[in-house]
Amino acid sequence: MSEVRLSVEPRTEFGKGAARRTRRAGKIPAVLYGHGTDPRHLSLPALEFARVVRVNGSNAVLTLDIDNSVELALTKTIVVHPLRNYIEHVDLLVVKQGEKITVDVPVVVTGEPLSGSLVTVNLDTVQVEVEALHIPEQFEVSIAGAGPGTMVTASAIELPEGAILVTDPDLLVVAVNEAQTEAAADDDPAPAAEASAE
Repeated sequence: MSEVRLSVEPRTEFGKGAARRTRRAGKIPAVLYGHGTDPRHLSLPALEFARVVRVNGSNAVLTLDIDNSVELALTKTIVVHPLRNYIEHVDLLVVKQGEKITVDVPVVVTGEPLSGSLVTVNLDTVQVEVEALHIPEQFEVSIAGAGPGTMVTASAIELPEGAILVTDPDLLVVAVNEAQTEAAADDDPAPAAEASAE
């Protein structure tokens, strides 16, 4: 996953009023912490950060320019307003080059199963331990041509070199079942049962 550079500013005002002023200025209140350092309160450029999340997902590694210093960070938490759908606050985690971290990576199902099949996705993310600068954007699981009875577990997902699966390898990710036909759904077994009882 590519790094994204953002110019951010330290925050010196705190509290709800200060946070509202930060958002009115087109910025997002954020806290950067990790590696035993004191938490640093920052303001992120709202439009740029929202674009990064939209294009690269929340696992994008951010290169933060802060007062002529540079920090690598991973988005840990994004708090979105429940009604107005804007980002209220962000927690960022300091990461170091070469460091391994545990992240949730989205699972994307591709391909079409055999006709008459029903696909059930049980897991939409898989947790892996991977180097901070080599986080996969997603894992693709192909069900092209798969028939009823096909089951894909977490252990079947192809991981990049050096990555370790944290999710239980036996957990079911995708299942392909036989689709119930309308005729079968309309069949009522009750009359047959009554007839046999008579």
